[in-house]
Amino acid sequence: MEQKNKKIIIAIDGPAGSGKTSSAKLLAEKLNYIYIDTGAMYRAVTLAWLRTKSELTDEVLQSIMRNIKIELMPSENGQITMLDGVDVSDEIRSSEVNSFVSPISANEFVRNNLVAMQRTLGSGRGCVMDGRDIGTTVFPDAELKMFLIASIDARAKRRLLEYENKGITNLSLDDILQQIVDRDQIDSNRAISPLRKAEDAIEIDTSNITLSEQVELMYEIALKTINRNE
Repeated sequence: MEQKNKKIIIAIDGPAGSGKTSSAKLLAEKLNYIYIDTGAMYRAVTLAWLRTKSELTDEVLQSIMRNIKIELMPSENGQITMLDGVDVSDEIRSSEVNSFVSPISANEFVRNNLVAMQRTLGSGRGCVMDGRDIGTTVFPDAELKMFLIASIDARAKRRLLEYENKGITNLSLDDILQQIVDRDQIDSNRAISPLRKAEDAIEIDTSNITLSEQVELMYEIALKTINRNE
């Protein structure tokens, strides 16, 4: 199917390990859209907090948010995350950041500030934005919303492979399974913008398909939506 010139906002949500980030990057590339990984923003705040070695309190997080600068810059690999002028794209993917990003993401002050930033970044252009509340909170009027799911086993195995590819070998599959269960619990039950599927989102189960199959399916759905909105 041929792509027309209409530019839309594509919201991709789902739990950890469902394939959001990998597929969103590739989908944006195929569509020649900008890609925005909102999770990287919360991870950058988490990294900034870890560096302070402070207790996790509202006051500390508010101070961090007022004093840091987060930038998302396009790159050949999709996106570079800058924290105070330094590339932290790899550092924000550490197991330590993974362990604390959910409670920090649930903080109202952090979330409100980053949601405002995300709306500014994505408005008025063709973009693929992934996260946990894009279709419900950040862009509830997005022309296309997709919600990715996968079995916990599939998600844990993907996360384990990601760690191994980065040379991180101190976590077992059981450790990662527990991390995912814990994160799902926090993300789904937080008071501010919980993880949930938008009523008009298209659900895609990625448990038993390859990344290329996943991206191709999402691409076809996107083209139909773009052409319908032309």
